[in-house]
Amino acid sequence: MTINCRGNLIDLSEPKIMGIINITPDSFFSGSRTETENDILKKAAQMLAEGADFLDIGGYSSRPGAEDISAQAEIKRVIPVIELILKNFPDAILSIDTFRSKVAEKAIEAGAHIINDISAGSLDDDMMPIIAKFQVPYIMMHMKGTPQNMKEMNQYDDLIQEILFYLSEKVKKARDLGINDLIIDPGFGFAKNIQQNFDLLSNLEAFKMLKLPILAGLSRKSLIYKTFNTTAAHALNGTTVLNTISLQKGANILRVHDVKEAAECVKLVARIEK
Repeated sequence: MTINCRGNLIDLSEPKIMGIINITPDSFFSGSRTETENDILKKAAQMLAEGADFLDIGGYSSRPGAEDISAQAEIKRVIPVIELILKNFPDAILSIDTFRSKVAEKAIEAGAHIINDISAGSLDDDMMPIIAKFQVPYIMMHMKGTPQNMKEMNQYDDLIQEILFYLSEKVKKARDLGINDLIIDPGFGFAKNIQQNFDLLSNLEAFKMLKLPILAGLSRKSLIYKTFNTTAAHALNGTTVLNTISLQKGANILRVHDVKEAAECVKLVARIEK
Protein backbone atom coordinates (compact mmCIF):
# COMPACT_ATOMS: atom_id res chain seq x y z
CA MET A 1 0.00 0.00 0.00
CA THR A 2 3.02 2.29 -0.42
CA ILE A 3 3.68 4.28 -3.60
CA ASN A 4 6.93 6.00 -4.57
CA CYS A 5 6.44 9.57 -5.75
CA ARG A 6 9.93 10.66 -6.89
CA GLY A 7 11.53 9.16 -3.80
CA ASN A 8 8.75 10.27 -1.45
CA LEU A 9 7.11 7.12 -0.08
CA ILE A 10 3.37 7.58 0.52
CA ASP A 11 1.62 5.04 2.74
CA LEU A 12 -1.92 4.50 1.46
CA SER A 13 -2.93 2.17 4.28
CA GLU A 14 -4.24 5.38 5.84
CA PRO A 15 -6.69 6.99 3.35
CA LYS A 16 -5.48 10.00 1.40
CA ILE A 17 -7.22 12.94 -0.29
CA MET A 18 -6.75 13.95 -3.92
CA GLY A 19 -7.97 17.46 -4.72
CA ILE A 20 -9.25 18.20 -8.22
CA ILE A 21 -7.93 21.21 -10.13
CA ASN A 22 -9.65 21.53 -13.50
CA ILE A 23 -7.99 23.57 -16.24
CA THR A 24 -10.98 23.05 -18.51
CA PRO A 25 -13.75 25.45 -19.51
CA ASP A 26 -16.40 22.69 -19.61
CA SER A 27 -15.90 20.35 -16.64
CA PHE A 28 -19.23 19.08 -15.27
CA PHE A 29 -18.95 21.02 -11.98
CA SER A 30 -18.48 24.70 -12.77
CA GLY A 31 -17.23 25.39 -9.25
CA SER A 32 -14.10 23.32 -9.95
CA ARG A 33 -12.95 25.31 -12.97
CA THR A 34 -9.91 27.56 -12.75
CA GLU A 35 -9.11 30.14 -15.43
CA THR A 36 -6.31 32.40 -14.19
CA GLU A 37 -2.96 31.84 -12.46
CA ASN A 38 -4.39 33.49 -9.38
CA ASP A 39 -7.38 31.11 -9.39
CA ILE A 40 -5.07 28.12 -9.69
CA LEU A 41 -2.72 29.20 -6.91
CA LYS A 42 -5.61 30.14 -4.64
CA LYS A 43 -7.26 26.76 -5.12
CA ALA A 44 -3.98 24.85 -4.70
CA ALA A 45 -3.16 26.76 -1.51
CA GLN A 46 -6.62 26.14 -0.07
CA MET A 47 -6.60 22.43 -0.89
CA LEU A 48 -3.14 21.87 0.53
CA ALA A 49 -4.05 23.79 3.69
CA GLU A 50 -7.24 21.75 4.11
CA GLY A 51 -5.36 18.45 3.92
CA ALA A 52 -4.97 17.40 0.29
CA ASP A 53 -2.22 14.80 -0.11
CA PHE A 54 -2.28 15.07 -3.91
CA LEU A 55 -3.49 17.64 -6.45
CA ASP A 56 -4.98 16.16 -9.62
CA ILE A 57 -4.64 18.49 -12.60
CA GLY A 58 -6.88 17.94 -15.60
CA GLY A 59 -6.77 19.69 -18.95
CA TYR A 60 -9.26 17.45 -20.78
CA SER A 61 -12.88 17.30 -19.70
CA SER A 62 -13.99 13.68 -19.45
CA ARG A 63 -17.63 14.37 -18.63
CA PRO A 64 -20.11 12.50 -20.86
CA GLY A 65 -20.23 14.09 -24.32
CA ALA A 66 -17.35 16.49 -23.62
CA GLU A 67 -15.56 18.20 -26.48
CA ASP A 68 -12.53 16.30 -27.78
CA ILE A 69 -9.40 18.47 -27.87
CA SER A 70 -5.97 17.72 -29.32
CA ALA A 71 -3.03 16.43 -27.29
CA GLN A 72 -1.18 19.64 -28.07
CA ALA A 73 -4.03 21.75 -26.69
CA GLU A 74 -4.08 19.60 -23.56
CA ILE A 75 -0.31 20.01 -23.14
CA LYS A 76 -0.65 23.79 -23.48
CA ARG A 77 -3.20 23.77 -20.69
CA VAL A 78 -1.49 21.56 -18.12
CA ILE A 79 2.28 22.09 -18.41
CA PRO A 80 2.26 25.77 -17.34
CA VAL A 81 0.01 24.81 -14.41
CA ILE A 82 2.38 22.06 -13.25
CA GLU A 83 5.27 24.51 -13.39
CA LEU A 84 3.27 27.25 -11.65
CA ILE A 85 2.15 25.05 -8.75
CA LEU A 86 5.56 23.47 -8.19
CA LYS A 87 7.24 26.87 -8.28
CA ASN A 88 4.94 28.11 -5.51
CA PHE A 89 4.40 24.81 -3.66
CA PRO A 90 7.55 22.74 -4.29
CA ASP A 91 6.45 19.99 -1.88
CA ALA A 92 3.08 19.44 -3.58
CA ILE A 93 2.53 15.99 -5.10
CA LEU A 94 0.89 16.40 -8.48
CA SER A 95 -1.22 13.90 -10.38
CA ILE A 96 -2.04 14.50 -14.04
CA ASP A 97 -5.43 13.36 -15.30
CA THR A 98 -4.75 12.28 -18.90
CA PHE A 99 -5.16 9.25 -21.15
CA ARG A 100 -2.52 10.43 -23.65
CA SER A 101 1.08 9.27 -23.46
CA LYS A 102 2.46 12.48 -24.98
CA VAL A 103 0.72 14.56 -22.32
CA ALA A 104 1.89 12.16 -19.62
CA GLU A 105 5.49 12.30 -20.80
CA LYS A 106 5.58 16.10 -20.96
CA ALA A 107 3.88 16.32 -17.55
CA ILE A 108 6.38 13.97 -15.89
CA GLU A 109 9.26 15.89 -17.43
CA ALA A 110 7.74 19.08 -15.99
CA GLY A 111 7.67 17.56 -12.51
CA ALA A 112 4.39 15.65 -12.18
CA HIS A 113 4.51 12.68 -9.84
CA ILE A 114 1.49 10.50 -10.76
CA ILE A 115 -0.45 9.72 -13.94
CA ASN A 116 -4.22 9.26 -13.58
CA ASP A 117 -5.54 7.55 -16.72
CA ILE A 118 -9.31 7.15 -17.18
CA SER A 119 -8.70 4.53 -19.89
CA ALA A 120 -6.01 2.40 -18.18
CA GLY A 121 -4.04 2.51 -21.41
CA SER A 122 -6.96 1.51 -23.66
CA LEU A 123 -7.00 4.82 -25.56
CA ASP A 124 -3.24 5.05 -26.10
CA ASP A 125 -1.03 1.99 -26.57
CA ASP A 126 2.05 4.03 -25.67
CA MET A 127 0.79 5.04 -22.22
CA MET A 128 1.95 2.04 -20.20
CA PRO A 129 5.43 1.99 -21.81
CA ILE A 130 5.81 5.66 -20.84
CA ILE A 131 4.80 4.85 -17.25
CA ALA A 132 7.30 1.98 -17.21
CA LYS A 133 10.03 4.24 -18.59
CA PHE A 134 9.61 6.89 -15.89
CA GLN A 135 8.41 4.56 -13.08
CA VAL A 136 5.77 6.90 -11.69
CA PRO A 137 2.63 5.69 -9.89
CA TYR A 138 -0.16 4.89 -12.33
CA ILE A 139 -3.88 5.12 -11.60
CA MET A 140 -5.84 2.79 -13.89
CA MET A 141 -9.56 3.40 -14.20
CA HIS A 142 -12.31 1.26 -15.69
CA MET A 143 -14.15 2.79 -18.63
CA LYS A 144 -15.74 1.54 -21.83
CA GLY A 145 -15.51 3.57 -25.03
CA THR A 146 -14.54 7.24 -24.87
CA PRO A 147 -15.88 10.27 -22.97
CA GLN A 148 -17.85 11.07 -26.11
CA ASN A 149 -19.73 7.74 -26.32
CA MET A 150 -19.36 6.03 -22.92
CA LYS A 151 -22.89 6.98 -21.87
CA GLU A 152 -24.29 4.52 -24.42
CA MET A 153 -21.91 1.72 -23.40
CA ASN A 154 -23.31 0.72 -20.02
CA GLN A 155 -24.41 -2.83 -20.89
CA TYR A 156 -23.04 -5.55 -18.57
CA ASP A 157 -23.90 -9.18 -17.90
CA ASP A 158 -22.21 -8.94 -14.50
CA LEU A 159 -21.05 -5.43 -13.61
CA ILE A 160 -18.61 -6.23 -10.79
CA GLN A 161 -17.15 -9.32 -12.42
CA GLU A 162 -16.55 -7.50 -15.71
CA ILE A 163 -14.86 -4.51 -14.04
CA LEU A 164 -12.70 -6.84 -11.95
CA PHE A 165 -11.67 -8.80 -15.03
CA TYR A 166 -10.88 -5.61 -16.95
CA LEU A 167 -8.74 -4.21 -14.14
CA SER A 168 -6.98 -7.54 -13.49
CA GLU A 169 -5.98 -7.70 -17.17
CA LYS A 170 -4.65 -4.14 -17.00
CA VAL A 171 -2.70 -4.94 -13.83
CA LYS A 172 -1.10 -7.96 -15.51
CA LYS A 173 -0.12 -5.89 -18.54
CA ALA A 174 1.37 -3.20 -16.32
CA ARG A 175 3.28 -5.74 -14.24
CA ASP A 176 4.62 -7.43 -17.38
CA LEU A 177 6.04 -4.04 -18.40
CA GLY A 178 7.68 -3.64 -15.00
CA ILE A 179 5.40 -0.94 -13.59
CA ASN A 180 5.72 -1.03 -9.82
CA ASP A 181 3.22 1.42 -8.32
CA LEU A 182 -0.39 0.81 -9.33
CA ILE A 183 -3.71 2.18 -8.08
CA ILE A 184 -7.09 0.97 -9.34
CA ASP A 185 -10.20 3.07 -9.88
CA PRO A 186 -13.50 1.26 -10.67
CA GLY A 187 -14.69 4.32 -12.58
CA PHE A 188 -17.82 5.75 -10.98
CA GLY A 189 -19.82 7.56 -13.65
CA PHE A 190 -17.91 6.16 -16.61
CA ALA A 191 -20.02 3.87 -18.84
CA LYS A 192 -22.32 3.21 -15.89
CA ASN A 193 -25.87 4.38 -15.24
CA ILE A 194 -27.08 5.65 -11.87
CA GLN A 195 -28.16 2.28 -10.50
CA GLN A 196 -24.94 0.65 -11.71
CA ASN A 197 -22.94 3.30 -9.85
CA PHE A 198 -24.79 2.50 -6.62
CA ASP A 199 -24.30 -1.23 -7.22
CA LEU A 200 -20.61 -0.58 -7.73
CA LEU A 201 -20.33 1.33 -4.47
CA SER A 202 -22.28 -1.38 -2.67
CA ASN A 203 -19.68 -3.92 -3.83
CA LEU A 204 -16.56 -1.76 -3.63
CA GLU A 205 -14.87 -4.10 -1.13
CA ALA A 206 -14.73 -6.78 -3.87
CA PHE A 207 -11.87 -4.85 -5.46
CA LYS A 208 -9.66 -5.57 -2.46
CA MET A 209 -8.98 -8.97 -4.05
CA LEU A 210 -6.66 -7.21 -6.52
CA LYS A 211 -4.48 -6.29 -3.52
CA LEU A 212 -3.91 -2.74 -4.75
CA PRO A 213 -4.92 0.70 -3.43
CA ILE A 214 -8.42 1.74 -4.50
CA LEU A 215 -9.32 5.26 -5.62
CA ALA A 216 -12.95 6.37 -5.34
CA GLY A 217 -14.06 9.30 -7.46
CA LEU A 218 -17.62 10.09 -6.43
CA SER A 219 -17.38 13.82 -5.88
CA ARG A 220 -20.52 15.71 -6.96
CA LYS A 221 -21.29 13.14 -9.69
CA SER A 222 -24.66 12.54 -11.31
CA LEU A 223 -25.57 9.51 -9.21
CA ILE A 224 -25.84 12.02 -6.35
CA TYR A 225 -27.48 15.07 -7.89
CA LYS A 226 -29.83 13.19 -10.22
CA THR A 227 -31.10 11.19 -7.27
CA PHE A 228 -32.27 14.49 -5.76
CA ASN A 229 -33.20 16.13 -9.07
CA THR A 230 -30.71 18.94 -8.51
CA THR A 231 -27.25 19.92 -9.82
CA ALA A 232 -23.58 19.25 -9.05
CA ALA A 233 -23.46 22.56 -7.19
CA HIS A 234 -25.84 21.10 -4.58
CA ALA A 235 -24.22 17.67 -4.25
CA LEU A 236 -21.71 18.24 -1.46
CA ASN A 237 -23.76 16.63 1.31
CA GLY A 238 -24.42 13.56 -0.85
CA THR A 239 -20.74 13.40 -1.75
CA THR A 240 -19.82 13.32 1.93
CA VAL A 241 -22.23 10.44 2.55
CA LEU A 242 -20.89 8.37 -0.33
CA ASN A 243 -17.26 9.17 0.50
CA THR A 244 -17.90 7.88 4.00
CA ILE A 245 -19.35 4.64 2.65
CA SER A 246 -16.45 4.20 0.22
CA LEU A 247 -13.95 4.57 3.06
CA GLN A 248 -15.80 1.96 5.10
CA LYS A 249 -15.65 -0.37 2.10
CA GLY A 250 -11.90 0.01 1.64
CA ALA A 251 -11.16 3.09 -0.48
CA ASN A 252 -7.59 4.31 -0.03
CA ILE A 253 -7.86 7.60 -1.95
CA LEU A 254 -10.81 9.98 -2.24
CA ARG A 255 -10.67 12.14 -5.37
CA VAL A 256 -12.70 15.24 -4.51
CA HIS A 257 -13.60 18.83 -5.28
CA ASP A 258 -14.06 19.63 -1.58
CA VAL A 259 -10.97 18.71 0.42
CA LYS A 260 -11.99 19.94 3.88
CA GLU A 261 -15.14 17.84 3.98
CA ALA A 262 -13.34 14.76 2.62
CA ALA A 263 -10.56 15.11 5.20
CA GLU A 264 -13.22 15.22 7.91
CA CYS A 265 -14.69 11.98 6.53
CA VAL A 266 -11.30 10.30 6.75
CA LYS A 267 -10.75 11.47 10.34
CA LEU A 268 -14.20 10.43 11.56
CA VAL A 269 -14.18 7.03 9.88
CA ALA A 270 -10.75 6.35 11.38
CA ARG A 271 -12.20 7.03 14.84
CA ILE A 272 -15.05 4.58 14.22
CA GLU A 273 -12.71 1.84 13.01
CA LYS A 274 -10.28 2.09 15.95
